Amino acid sequence: MKTLYLTTSEEDLLKGAEIIKNGGLVAFPTETVYGLGGNALDGQSSRKIYAAKGRPSDNPLIVHISDMSEIEGLAAEFPENARKLGEAIWPGPLTIVLPKKPVVPDETTGGLGTVAIRLPANSAAQKLIANSGVPIAAPSANLSGRPSPTLWEHVKHDLDGKADAIIMGEPCMGGIESTVCDFTDPQHPLVLRPGLITPERISEILGIPCEYDPAILSKPEEGLVPRAPGMKYKHYAPNAQMVLYSGSPEDVKKAILEEEEALKKEGKTVGTIIYEDGKQAARNLFSDLRALDEQGIDVILASALDPQDPVNYSVMNRMLKAAGYNIKEV
Repeated sequence: MKTLYLTTSEEDLLKGAEIIKNGGLVAFPTETVYGLGGNALDGQSSRKIYAAKGRPSDNPLIVHISDMSEIEGLAAEFPENARKLGEAIWPGPLTIVLPKKPVVPDETTGGLGTVAIRLPANSAAQKLIANSGVPIAAPSANLSGRPSPTLWEHVKHDLDGKADAIIMGEPCMGGIESTVCDFTDPQHPLVLRPGLITPERISEILGIPCEYDPAILSKPEEGLVPRAPGMKYKHYAPNAQMVLYSGSPEDVKKAILEEEEALKKEGKTVGTIIYEDGKQAARNLFSDLRALDEQGIDVILASALDPQDPVNYSVMNRMLKAAGYNIKEV
């Protein structure tokens, strides 16, 4: 397959929409990461997405819409609390999980009876969806297990020749994927994947408690059925071995420096990642992991973030998965 490279011009977004209508795949920017999109109502298109990414077919896809009114055609129920949250956050980095209508094929939902829906803030994404006339199923536009793409060049590296088109849009400033909030029990919303929209903010908007799914920061159990993307399979991983160090900033920096010196004596190349700020970490993590891979680094030594901060918690979810839960206390 020869991949077509498109701009965010009106003409090119119409070309991208035609590809989606005809069952093809288009990678496009959002405010979180780049997505690989296909017609969410066409099971064959969803199968193409799984094949292009090498993604397990029980890992549900997120359905992107351009207007909240489109939810009525996708969800069997749209509870008041879910509607209230959507009105407060959308367009934005939030995905809401609801019971699905039969029109949404099992291929799109990973065989689940629920559908994950998001209204992205990126204007090119909104126009692409609206021009397509169908909701767009789109996981991150990377090979399965690799760091998510925040630049179109990342998408080209992973999916050139696997997608029909790639839209060369702006860098994704959010940097980590959307918060996924499950409303199958409308009075007890549950965050299945952490993001920039925190449970604290959701609770503030709704006036009821919202909690993290307890599985988020622990290694997935054998036989887990993933209710949202990122819950079960290895994700975000660089080619290099990655180790996280947790402790006081001074102890972590000392431990990383000592380990770096020891590894270099063994002839290994080492990259280090130390973030001072959670939002900076969210924005740069995936790009930094890819940049170190491009340098051919053997081992990445990274400082863990304090998960007491909600944004740090979301980034740590990605860092732990990227490191294969390889974390050292110092």
